[in-house]
Amino acid sequence: YLKISKLALAFAIIHSKPPGKSSKEYVEHLAKTVSKQDFGWKWRVEVLEAEVLRLRQELLLNRISPRFCLENRKQDTSAETLLGRETINPTSYSSQLEDSGCDVWNDSAFDSLGIASDFHQSEHNVNISKHWLERFPPLNLCHSSKVQSLTAPVQFLQSLLEIRKLSEGGILQADFSELENDSFTVCNSVSQLLDGLTIFYNSPKFPAPSFLTEGVSVLISLITDSKLSNHVLKKCFKKIEEFKKNLIQIILRNRSVNRFQALHSVSQTLGLLGRNNILRNSLVSLLLSEVRQFAEQLLQAHQVQSVYDITQYENIFLLCMILEQLLQSETQESNISSSDYGGEEKIKFLKNLDQIILRLSDEFPLFSLYLWRVSVLLNSGQMQ
Repeated sequence: YLKISKLALAFAIIHSKPPGKSSKEYVEHLAKTVSKQDFGWKWRVEVLEAEVLRLRQELLLNRISPRFCLENRKQDTSAETLLGRETINPTSYSSQLEDSGCDVWNDSAFDSLGIASDFHQSEHNVNISKHWLERFPPLNLCHSSKVQSLTAPVQFLQSLLEIRKLSEGGILQADFSELENDSFTVCNSVSQLLDGLTIFYNSPKFPAPSFLTEGVSVLISLITDSKLSNHVLKKCFKKIEEFKKNLIQIILRNRSVNRFQALHSVSQTLGLLGRNNILRNSLVSLLLSEVRQFAEQLLQAHQVQSVYDITQYENIFLLCMILEQLLQSETQESNISSSDYGGEEKIKFLKNLDQIILRLSDEFPLFSLYLWRVSVLLNSGQMQ
């Protein structure tokens, strides 16, 4: 039946082809037409799925704290006014995405994240983020998909953090047990946030857009909040692990000329994720694995006098620095018990490491020094 159908379709195409076109050209034309229609339907499905997720987010927030949603509706007028101004004059936003090719990365926003030891004290940043996000409607097809991939989940997760803070201060009554009843909405929002961050880190802009900084801030605040982090890590752990792996690969594989400014922010995000006790162990294991594999490849290339990847050699130092920072922070936090830190990867890393350092020390002294410093931290009494 399938063969007969294909044969009938072939005869129909040949019979209906316009004059001056071959059968092959006509088939390619029909294929392009069908693919365009499929793309249109896929785009409509994505738009509808985004709208469904937005409605589920609103419903979940309303279940957690109806009063919070009621107060937010009272501010819709001011939000619409701001949105109208942004629509009339969008240059203030688009100028942030321009890259002259000579600009340096604006580290002030990321540095403030790195210096702060307690993300709960950033109430001022929460208010600023809310004010900025109110310029954008929950679903605005005029903006690029990249922007929407970050602004939508950030707005929802920022609201969760704000409700958490207000309920802790006794200003609002909130029932966070609703998060257990609707894990899909939370997981989907966190997944959107992580995918959006990955997209921007893969194609960074100079200087960093505001919504990228806000996305990192929300993610870190979410996994460090004592009440919300359990819900997020329990349901989204695999997605966060995938995000960490993607960031590591972004660092290793980036070959752009001015990559160090962009990779610096990626490494800072990895360092901030490593502050979480649950995420730290797995991140250290990932870093140990990547550094060990590169050290073995470098040794093999050195022994046979073959060419090695100089770009990856330059990028590996960022992973070494992150690894060292995580291990140092562990030794300084005496209140945190460290079991077999790094697990199996720690054993693999330390195996034959002295021989690797000895053979690479003359040709690659700086890399050998980093390997030795990491091994000292792993072998110290606090890390056993």
